[in-house]
Amino acid sequence: MLIKGSSLVLGYEDGVVVDNLSFEIDEGDYVAIIGDNGSGKSTFVKTILSLIDPLSGKLEYGKDFDRRSVGYLPQKSAIQKDFPSSVMEVVLSGALNRPLSPFFYREEERKKAIMCLERMGVGNLRSSRLCNLSGGQQQRVLLSRALMATERLLLLDEPSSGLDYKASSELYRTLRSLNESGIAIVMVTHDIHPVIHDADYVLHITHGYSCFMKKDEFFSSDRGRRLLGEAGHGSAE
Repeated sequence: MLIKGSSLVLGYEDGVVVDNLSFEIDEGDYVAIIGDNGSGKSTFVKTILSLIDPLSGKLEYGKDFDRRSVGYLPQKSAIQKDFPSSVMEVVLSGALNRPLSPFFYREEERKKAIMCLERMGVGNLRSSRLCNLSGGQQQRVLLSRALMATERLLLLDEPSSGLDYKASSELYRTLRSLNESGIAIVMVTHDIHPVIHDADYVLHITHGYSCFMKKDEFFSSDRGRRLLGEAGHGSAE
């Protein structure tokens, strides 16, 4: 077990956003988080990242899992267009939980950064500026940065936002490969395709309701069938 939530109530001082949520994320799981805009998905992400605490309920981390070692890929931001740092600098900044100054990196960290970039197929871009890359290349660089922090759990917030169909498809294939290598994937998405084809579990968060179910069970439920109908899919096959 990596992370487990029991009867969680999530929100802020001014009110509850997500009520009575229970889930468990284990090694190698692929979890898709879906739901309406403003329903609490971002609040869930902030809670997992320990940026906010649950209002109530129990949030547990595995005994050998450091809650700070979550590789995080945030929503694509306009800042990426003008971000002046080199690809190598961006990836090295993912070396979290390190005792040394962030301005000095060890040789093993530099080697790992190169390895992560090679793994994502963008090793040849390490001297380029992030702002000069295509959207798909930027996401691969930022995935490399997330991999600097973890080999166990990647948390991604709308990773295909702003990407064209080809770049999105390539990104999902990369995530599938990472998952097959043993890394747990937890992804917030509005795209039904990776939910249908790649996910093991669905965490559905919407206004006044949340559930965590195996993918096939979810798409056999009334809510899952309704979602498939709205997306124009007849089945989860």
